[in-house]
Amino acid sequence: MEIPELIITTVKIIIVIFIILTAVAYYTFAERKLGGWIQDRVGPNRAGPWGLLQPLADGVKFFFKEDVIPLNVDKPLYVIAPLITLIPALITFAVVPFGNRVTLFGHTIRLQIADVNIGILYILAVASLGIYGIVLAGWASNNKFSLLGAVRSSAQMVSYELSLALSIIGVLMVFETLRLNQIVVHQGQMLEWAPFLPRWGVFVQPLGFLVFLVAAFAETNRIPFDLPEGEAELVAGYHTEYGSMKFAFFFMGEYANMITSAAVTATLFFGGWQVPCLDWSAFSPPAAALIQIASFSAKTLFFAFLFIWVRWTIPRFRYDQLMRLGWKVLLPLALLNILVTGAIYVVKNA
Repeated sequence: MEIPELIITTVKIIIVIFIILTAVAYYTFAERKLGGWIQDRVGPNRAGPWGLLQPLADGVKFFFKEDVIPLNVDKPLYVIAPLITLIPALITFAVVPFGNRVTLFGHTIRLQIADVNIGILYILAVASLGIYGIVLAGWASNNKFSLLGAVRSSAQMVSYELSLALSIIGVLMVFETLRLNQIVVHQGQMLEWAPFLPRWGVFVQPLGFLVFLVAAFAETNRIPFDLPEGEAELVAGYHTEYGSMKFAFFFMGEYANMITSAAVTATLFFGGWQVPCLDWSAFSPPAAALIQIASFSAKTLFFAFLFIWVRWTIPRFRYDQLMRLGWKVLLPLALLNILVTGAIYVVKNA
């Protein structure tokens, strides 16, 4: 890799990580504020105007809180577990395209950290690593509630990871590539059987989208799938024994996963940075890049809002309901979607 390319990639990594961490901070604020509105409460309104400095106040509080480590824990695993949860949540975003490309200072810059030819496989592989942090936290805490939360989380991941991966197969069959940027480019076309609709994944794979969306909620341990943290039964689940910045890392990992899930959903099923019926050649490269980033951000924000909306609307499932939904509903639907997609392509190409 040439030095200029290395510098460009490093700058992109720094900017993306900064944006994700900032988004995580204000995602927590948005969740508390929207939850307050939904429940007819005020929400944060003391730290700064309209409570906008509440994430900063929370960060300072976590940073200065006493870091208490219980005597009976496995200290090395106890300490490293929060990082194993947070880091995969941040690096998963590396292959997500937030625009096409732009030329600055004589360099053509791709608006994506890494355009690898196994983008989908990278996301599935790296995103599944976060479960190790949760399992290690539950085991190392030497607490029965923590261990039970970790076991629940691992069983939930196994149950829904399969459906989530299978739901993407139909998208890969339609667009015939594993590169996320190429998938987005293909979605810039219009449908042959409905010229008024873009060729977005949600229109060519509606069943796959529904399965993916439900599985994404379960993978991020969000209500109604927050069984690993069930306060009524498990106190706080796998992070019962954690406080200070170690707890904050778990918190940040969960919200970073939600942002990444929202971005991947927008990329695979809603055209990513594409805008329907827009001729990119009519805009200058910087203007086109700004529109693409704005389009991608708006779609990601919608699905991020959906995570909040569902949390404050739907109650938690029982554990048997969660398992039944994963194995008896989502998995058969994901397999059916693959069979139907394959059958349509066989008939179409016959």
